[in-house]
Parts: sequence; structure tokens; C-alpha cells
Amino acid sequence: MAMWIQAQQLQGDALHQMQALYGQHFPIEVRHYLAQWIESQPWDSVDLDNPGEETKAKHLLDNLVAELQKKAQIQGGEDGFLLKIKLGHLASQFKSTYDRCPFELVRCIKHILQSEQRLVQEATNASSGSGGQAMDTLSQRHQQINQAFEELRLATQETENELRKLQHSQEYFIIQYQENLRIQAQLSSLSSVPLAERTQREATLQSKRATVETWLAREASTLQKYRLDLADQHQKTLGLLRKQQTLILDEELIQWKRRQQLAGNGGPHEGGLDVLQSWCEKLADLIWQNRQQIRRCEHLTQQLPLPGSIEELLTKLNSDITDIISALVTSTFIIEKQPPQVLKTQTKFAATVRLLVGGKLNVHMNPPQVKAVIVSEQQAKALLKNESTHSESSGEILNNNCVMEYHQATGTLSAHFRNMVNCFTALSLPFFTYRITRDPPI
Repeated sequence: MAMWIQAQQLQGDALHQMQALYGQHFPIEVRHYLAQWIESQPWDSVDLDNPGEETKAKHLLDNLVAELQKKAQIQGGEDGFLLKIKLGHLASQFKSTYDRCPFELVRCIKHILQSEQRLVQEATNASSGSGGQAMDTLSQRHQQINQAFEELRLATQETENELRKLQHSQEYFIIQYQENLRIQAQLSSLSSVPLAERTQREATLQSKRATVETWLAREASTLQKYRLDLADQHQKTLGLLRKQQTLILDEELIQWKRRQQLAGNGGPHEGGLDVLQSWCEKLADLIWQNRQQIRRCEHLTQQLPLPGSIEELLTKLNSDITDIISALVTSTFIIEKQPPQVLKTQTKFAATVRLLVGGKLNVHMNPPQVKAVIVSEQQAKALLKNESTHSESSGEILNNNCVMEYHQATGTLSAHFRNMVNCFTALSLPFFTYRITRDPPI
């Protein structure tokens, strides 16, 4: 319960991050009223990659439901009536939600407790000054990333507002254009009207047509300028997106992989992956919003072609942002749990891969299949250079195909290879790679 007390004292962004851990999958009321019990349970003792431990996970679920029911029964008096009903409902909800998948409950609670511990530790270090210059540097870097996200959010909102104005202006332009066609049709039909009446009506219609055509010519130039200005704004936003993506993927993610490597050699736990995922998901959201805006600009251009070519510029923008989102999906496909550094022949081993943007872009709606292979050092270098290895492998592995699963409680899309077997000779420090055999939709 000590950690929950500390978690409640978090402030600012840390408090918001803590609150975001909870939802329908695990209401914060359960954490609050069962804090001491939750923190005393052996959640870490359950191996989520071992199907044989499902009984242990089921036992923890049943105990959690029992604790909720017990807590509900002891509520009394007028003030406790609503809480009694609430806790009883939550007990039933947990039973129905996790009874067939108790591993999901354990995964959810482990994720929450680890995240809370990280947030509390970061807050403690910041307030006590421990960690010295390294902690200050980390805090400044995170602040820089968060400020860049706010700048990107405002830029994306601004282009969204400008796009709506452009659309409204174009719709009115089309209405006036149709009005001009109607006037021309009326002028063409005057041949059947008596001369005296025709002269008067023709003069009126000619004057009206001249006014409308003058407005159309002026507005066409204005619309084209709006389109060019909006394309220029999108170009600047794409530059900011590239800069932010480079900072997160080429610096933060690379540092996490380095910490993971050190942890595999006896160093401290790498940590920070959930923070990285939140950044990658924010990037995915912003990239997707800008991509949709650019596509809407293309649609408006096709709907109303105007003098002065902008199609090539929009095509280039669409191509650039597609490259950005493709790089994000490719780079955020990571090995969350590394296989053993030495693979013995005919020995089972496990590994986990994770797609950090799996909860976004609707990838989890059509989860891809992943294949694990062992490659040589030469093939590994070719992969790093994005050169084809012709699907070759340097060893045979059993049970090396797995469909990625989306875990609603933690918002992660991952593939757990639980029972792989190396059928090749014993390998030391193997080069391990994973391929998505069916590309996720972009």
C-alpha cells in the first residue's frame, strides 16, 4: 500500500500518466480499495509465457474477486450503500472479463504496478536531486520532447482549421460557378423572347454575369493561394514530424536497446518502454492526422481543378508522409524480451516482440503474423542496410510462427514465442530477427 500512497501524491504530468493507467479494464476504485492486498500478491511470480501457470493466474483472479466481494459486504450505513453496490458490480465484472483469460489480468496489474513504481521513482529522484546531472538531463530531454509534441499538435490543429476554411470557400465558389452557368443558359434562351423584352433582360443578365465572372476570377486566384499556403504549412509540419521522429527513434529508442543489452549482461532493468510507446503513439496520431489532411487537399484539388499546378506538390507531400509513417511502423517493431544469448540444440526458449504503434493505425484490427529466424552476421548487416536477404536463414527453429495479439488492458500489440526450439547446432550470441510475413495496413 506504500506505493499507492506515494502514487496519490504525484503531480502534473506524472499524475495524468498514473490516472491513464486505469479504465474499464481495471477501474481505479479497485486499486484504491484493495491497495494493500494488491501490493502484497505475487504477480511477478506468474510466467506469462508459460501456459502451465494459468492455474496460478486463475487463483489470483479468484482471490481478487473474493476480496472485492468481502470489501463490499463490510460496507454499511447510508454512505456505504452505493459503494457496496459498486464493489459488488466490479467483482462480477472482473469475473466475467478475465475468467477465460486470467493471464490478461496478471499482465494488466503487473503493467500498472511497474508503471506506478517508475513514476514514483522518477518523482522521488526529481524532488531529492538524486541522480544529479543525469536526472536533470533526462528531465530536460523529456520536456523537450513534450514541448515538441505540443508544437506539433498546435500546427496540426492550425492546418485543420485552414483546411476547413478552404473547403467552405471552395464549396461557395462551386455554388457561384453553377450560378454563372445558369445565367449563361438564360442568355442562350433569350432568342425566343420578344426583342423589346429581350434587350432589357439581356442587359441585366450580362451585367450579372460580368459581376459573377469577375468574382470567380478573383476567388480562383485566392483559392489557389490558399492551397499553396496550406501545402507550405504541411511541408513545415512534416519537417517537425521528421525531427521529432528522429529524436525518439534514433536517440531514445536506441538508448533503450542499449540499456536492454546491458540488462542482458547483468545490468539494471532497461525500463522506459511504456514511455517510448506513448511517444510513438502520439507520433502515429499526428502523422495520421496530417496524412488525412493532405489526402483531403488532394480530393479538393481533384474536385475543382484550377490554373496553376499544385498536384505535383500534393503528391510529393503524400509520398513524404507515407515514408514517415512507414519508417515509424518499421522502427517500432522491437524485441521486447530477448532470447537467451546462447541457444543450445533441442532446447526450448522464449522471446517476445512488440509493435509500439500496434494500438494505433488499426493494425490490431488485422493482426499480422510474425516469423522468427536465425541469420548470420553477414545477413544481419544486410538487414541493417535494408538489403534483401532473400528470406534465407542460418538455422532451423520449430514453433517460430506467431500471430500478434492485442492486449486491451495494457494497449500493447505483441507476439509471444513461448516454445521455440533450436534445431541447429548450439549458437553463441545469435543474430535473431523477426519478420512480419503479412505487412500491416498503412
